Amino acid sequence: FFFPFSFSRQTTFQDGGEEVEEGAVYNVTLKKVQIQQAANKGARWLGGEGDQLPPEHTVRQYETSKIRAIKAGTLEKLVENLLTAFGDADFSYISIFLSTYRAFASTKAVLELLLDRFGNLETSSNGEVAHLNSFESEVVLRAEIASVLRAWLDQCSEDFREPPDHTCLLKLLDYLKNNMPNSDMESKVQNLLKQFQNQEAETVDGFCSTSSSDLVDGEELEISNPEEFSSFQDHVVAEQLTYMDVMLFKKVVPYHCLGSIWSQRDKKENKNLAPTVRATITQFNTVTKCVVSTILGTKELKIQQRAKIIEKWIHIAHECRILKNFSSLRAIISALQSNSIYRLKTTWMCVSKDILLMYEELSEIFSDHDNYLTSRELLMKEATSKFANLDSSEKENQKKSQKRLQLQKNKGVMQGTVPYLGTFLTDLIMLDTALQDYVEGGLINFEKRRREFEVIAQIKLLQSSCNSYCLIPDQKFIQWFRSQRHLSEEESYKLSREVEAAADTNILSPKSQKSMVKRISTLFLGTDVITPPKEHPPKSSPLGGSSGESTDSASVSSCEFNHSETEDVCVTPISSPEDPLKKGSIGSDKGSGSKCSIFDKGSGSDKCSIFDKASSPDSGPVSDKSSGSMSCSTSKVLPVYNRQNGGACIIRVSMDGVNDSVYKSILITNQDRIPDVTQRALLKHNLEPDAVEDYELVQVISEDKELVFPRDANVFYGMNSHVNFDFILRKKA
Repeated sequence: FFFPFSFSRQTTFQDGGEEVEEGAVYNVTLKKVQIQQAANKGARWLGGEGDQLPPEHTVRQYETSKIRAIKAGTLEKLVENLLTAFGDADFSYISIFLSTYRAFASTKAVLELLLDRFGNLETSSNGEVAHLNSFESEVVLRAEIASVLRAWLDQCSEDFREPPDHTCLLKLLDYLKNNMPNSDMESKVQNLLKQFQNQEAETVDGFCSTSSSDLVDGEELEISNPEEFSSFQDHVVAEQLTYMDVMLFKKVVPYHCLGSIWSQRDKKENKNLAPTVRATITQFNTVTKCVVSTILGTKELKIQQRAKIIEKWIHIAHECRILKNFSSLRAIISALQSNSIYRLKTTWMCVSKDILLMYEELSEIFSDHDNYLTSRELLMKEATSKFANLDSSEKENQKKSQKRLQLQKNKGVMQGTVPYLGTFLTDLIMLDTALQDYVEGGLINFEKRRREFEVIAQIKLLQSSCNSYCLIPDQKFIQWFRSQRHLSEEESYKLSREVEAAADTNILSPKSQKSMVKRISTLFLGTDVITPPKEHPPKSSPLGGSSGESTDSASVSSCEFNHSETEDVCVTPISSPEDPLKKGSIGSDKGSGSKCSIFDKGSGSDKCSIFDKASSPDSGPVSDKSSGSMSCSTSKVLPVYNRQNGGACIIRVSMDGVNDSVYKSILITNQDRIPDVTQRALLKHNLEPDAVEDYELVQVISEDKELVFPRDANVFYGMNSHVNFDFILRKKA
């Protein structure tokens, strides 16, 4: 008899160590596949159940294959690996390289290597590519280069946008005309070139100014009209905010988020760096300011009217949650937690209990507990789900949520997910700070890029999900939104004091007033707090309007969106009960208190989840990425901010008297002494590193206490590990 065979596979992986070649180091993994071969028909005759044969009648075979993944290499080797990665079974290499190469090379450099060195068959026969000895291998090489170019154009076409000349795109077009004439790719490049040129022409002519990141002309700015705002339905406002967020998030170029690129935005020559990320920042801050201006913009409002506006914004935030728009949701929550709004105790007393509970649940999404674990888990859970998964501890809110969600489902339109981009920027900045760029021998650390790609891939996945939204712009609302005059922080605080002073504090009995104060305090500050924080006016230091006055975004707890646009306003979320109002506008306060806006300051023990790996006894200290003296780090323990971990940690250093508000994150190990850390800090702040002897390093213990380090002290062992790892570099007297 002839029995058709069935196969079942069991796969195991084994570490095969490293392979070292000239200019490259590879990780080797052995993939062992066990194939059980069995006859479908006749299995029962031999005593098997179903299609399974008894063990004694099973034929077992094993296949072993080798997977090579480049770990570190020269730029030439990394580019060459683009052509051989599939042969080495490293199937994700091309995507990882294209998403991260801008951190260590330019588009021009990579394209020249790919086309001139490996794509020019006449000059490649000198041994650079050993297998080019036959016509067949030339055909294979052309196909490999075509595959890489096709992936490049599909995944990262923005890399070729170089107005006005588009040199790289023209070079690519010339190569295609000579080597792949009349191909689909040639047509694609020509169309891309026309698209770039048309967009530039529209921009010059003034037709391309529809981006939500463009603020309105000063002539059209006006104080918010409460009646006009109230005329917009809650779900309409949420949908329009989501529409604007989606349009901006889909345009975010993922490599703009890389820590090595985003952390350089403070330099004068980089004022136009990462424009797609800056656009999302502007939109987030605009939403936050709009919330504040609608609540405080009209002094004549009665307490109940102002409370109704707060309630409306909470409802809008809830609608954003239903739409899975975590960006505007967080912007609204941040505004409501700002000092100027939070201190309106009498107004908050008039907000209904159900809505306060709804607000509390929405606020819990962005709790800083365990490095914002709640928001991270929720984002991953709903990243590709069709609809939001709404749970509420309050029955009435649960009914309303389910009713609204059912209406969305009845429409039959799936939803995407708009994330809070700050979470990803935090992780990428931390990765860039913790891992070195180069390893021993000056090789590019590609393991670092693989780790970064894990974050970039999440951004791309969410961008893809945003294509599911089907939202139509409402020009009436958009015009109203863009025409709002935003209050500065000083203006909003002044108005807040005036509004609260004018409020009739006798509308409630002392008993109910005390109860409401306790409830509001508990809502904002936690269950252990029963009295509101003391009031302090905003600092008189310059607001965050000047370019470069921003924190480095490199530490977990200060990784807020940079406020380096031409904006002079932003709200400030409240901080801890012990120190409620250490603040300024985004990037204008260096204290460990709350930061304005998009990255709220978390607790001192916050750590980036991407680094929460189990410790291993063998894990040694991690060197600073600029040292170039280590091999690729394989340690499972990565340094984090505010925690000494595996002989290393991350500290934040600001310059005393020079951009006090600018923090730079620095990786230190248990071997680093004052001169090493000082030199590294000067380099980070773009200052002359030779002036080490002119500075002293100081750790900020509290507002009135500092720890001054002796000249040759070991920073790691000498620092106070029970307070924030915030340092000041100060010129010696």
